[in-house]
Amino acid sequence: MSPLRRAALPFCLLLSLLSLSAYAQDDDQQGVNSRKPTNLPMVKVHADDWRKYLKAKLQYQMPEVDGPKITVTKKTTVTHLESQPTVIGNNLNQALARTPGVVVSEQPTPTQFNFNYRGIGNPQESEYVLVMQDGIPMEGDWIGFPTLYAFPLTQSLSEVQLIRGGSSLLYGPEPAPVINLVSKRPAPGTPLTVSTENVVGEHGLFSSYNVIERNQGAWAFRADTGYVHSDGTRANDGSQNRQADLYLAYKPDDHQQWWFDFHAISAVSGDPGRLSYTQWQNDPRTVTTPYNRDWVNRDQLVLGHTHEFGNHWSLEAKLWFTYQDLVSRAAKAQLPGQAPPSTTTLQDEAFRTYGTDVRLRKNWGRGNAFTVGTVLFHGSDPFRQWSTPDLAVARDDHSGTQILNQRRSSQYASLFAENVFRLPHRIHIVPSLRLERERVAVDETVRPPFLSRPLIHEADARHKPLFGLGLGNDFGHGNETYFNVSQGWRPLRFFDIAPPFSNLQQGHAAQLSNSVSWEAGVHGAPVTGLYYDVSVFWINFRNRLETQYINAIDTVYVNTGDTRSRGFEGQLDYDFFAPTNYATQGQHLEAFVNVSLLNARFTASRIAGQVGKTPAFSPDYLLKTGITWRNERVKLSLTAVSSAAQYWQDSDQAYGSGLTYMPARIPAYTVVDVASDWQLNHSLRLLAGISNLGDRRYFDRVWQNGLEPAVGRTWYTGFALSY
Repeated sequence: MSPLRRAALPFCLLLSLLSLSAYAQDDDQQGVNSRKPTNLPMVKVHADDWRKYLKAKLQYQMPEVDGPKITVTKKTTVTHLESQPTVIGNNLNQALARTPGVVVSEQPTPTQFNFNYRGIGNPQESEYVLVMQDGIPMEGDWIGFPTLYAFPLTQSLSEVQLIRGGSSLLYGPEPAPVINLVSKRPAPGTPLTVSTENVVGEHGLFSSYNVIERNQGAWAFRADTGYVHSDGTRANDGSQNRQADLYLAYKPDDHQQWWFDFHAISAVSGDPGRLSYTQWQNDPRTVTTPYNRDWVNRDQLVLGHTHEFGNHWSLEAKLWFTYQDLVSRAAKAQLPGQAPPSTTTLQDEAFRTYGTDVRLRKNWGRGNAFTVGTVLFHGSDPFRQWSTPDLAVARDDHSGTQILNQRRSSQYASLFAENVFRLPHRIHIVPSLRLERERVAVDETVRPPFLSRPLIHEADARHKPLFGLGLGNDFGHGNETYFNVSQGWRPLRFFDIAPPFSNLQQGHAAQLSNSVSWEAGVHGAPVTGLYYDVSVFWINFRNRLETQYINAIDTVYVNTGDTRSRGFEGQLDYDFFAPTNYATQGQHLEAFVNVSLLNARFTASRIAGQVGKTPAFSPDYLLKTGITWRNERVKLSLTAVSSAAQYWQDSDQAYGSGLTYMPARIPAYTVVDVASDWQLNHSLRLLAGISNLGDRRYFDRVWQNGLEPAVGRTWYTGFALSY
């Protein structure tokens, strides 16, 4: 066959097919004309775009699969700080007003931060709450010394994430919850931008926050510096807080990114001392420790990488190093007019910690996701003390007599996996598994001179498997029911295996404190502008670890018993302008209210008469509410936090008498704040606000040696410029 014929053959076949098709159509048309038409019943079809409900919910909760983290069936709350006025001076009650259930035990000086949740543990330095920045622990030593002495300026954060049940399976030690602080990043396409914010206020407040950033092409960076100074409300109450951050990212293609983070926080503050209730009533400005001082320095380097592989696999990996130094100068308390103490103690605790967090995710099937990962952590934390007659000794002056020297180390490793199964009828199931191992060790070369025990050489290692199960069901328009049962735990600390200031030897470390948390609820955004989340919870916390006094000097850390916390937590947000034409003009008038109702009790105890009592810092209710008006030019908010009375120690009893008297309970209080941002033009923004608008005189932080007065009414005003 010639080439011409071969070329014409397909054309001929095509003509034949078209002829047959035309003949068939003519034949069908004749059949149709010979039959009478049949009228079928009308069927109405309505399209409902589920994505609008998902987008509405993401204003208030985390994505169901957030990178390599599965959060569906875990109760989460997200506070987008850009949706409210600027928070000045780290007013944490204002920053966490939309975060249900988190109790802020206020300390005016910026060298300790105190949170607790659902009655699990004392809020002292947030020891029972895991606080993270971008998924990396903020504690001094995550395992051996899980205390919070540094907190980034809220101007450098984009959002605050709160994760309840299942948080230990997602991130690791501490019963619940996780508070994850998310750093600001420059949005894609951001040109070179420079901004400066400067604020002045009562009690010598001066705050300055400055940023330069850019994100165009393959490279992005953001650098900021912050400085906050305050004279405080009492003598020896002044403080200075400095911060610097650097973020540098490189994105060679659409499937991967490398980034580098550097965070530096430095705080120095006087410590005016704690007061008895009688002293606070007589004069809340009384100073009992005029020579005491605290220094905190924290530097952190992070290297991160994300990669989207083929076949629906993705990777997120982080490697970090942190150095934190806590130095304090502390002398015995004295009343005004009394002779000063003869000596002071200079204490230095350094923390050098290293860690890596590697997570893989595989998307499979129709909406299913599998995650697996590992976390490795190591800490080297020397602990030293000196005694000196110089009551104003400098932080680095070690010329005094050394009275304590310990080498402390911690190790932690975990393997974990989770999977979300999407089943018919919009049902999803999330089983979780995490295997944990910790080891802490203390080696002592100098012991306090008032003790007679041998030098400490102790080490202890523990293994802990954790299990969790989540169930959920999407129904209606943007609603979801969720159920989660999961285990959590609190690691053994250095003090748990070897109390440094006791003559008693530990002998053997106590059992691990562990929790089982149950939560069931429903949340959703069923109509435009409305979001709700209501749940009931039950937490069994076993093997509580507490200090037991043997005599005036000797203490030992022992498992004292079990507690049960149960209650209700609800959140309601409504934007009155969302269903109206005002929303198309960028106008929002949003009211919110969230409440935590708590019933916590001791269910077992080796302490006589303790069963049935209420654990410390477990208020029956914690109510937070407010209203915010915002548009392109204005952000104006009024917020309130109201707490029921709460016991400050587990005995539920008063303490001392006369000048040392402390009532059994911290009185109930309500505090109202107002804050505003006014964008006058493209470059200039004005800021103003009043904290504790009603000038409420109260306190919510108490320790064995007294209370710390909360700050009364204060104001601030300032401006921000951007170019």
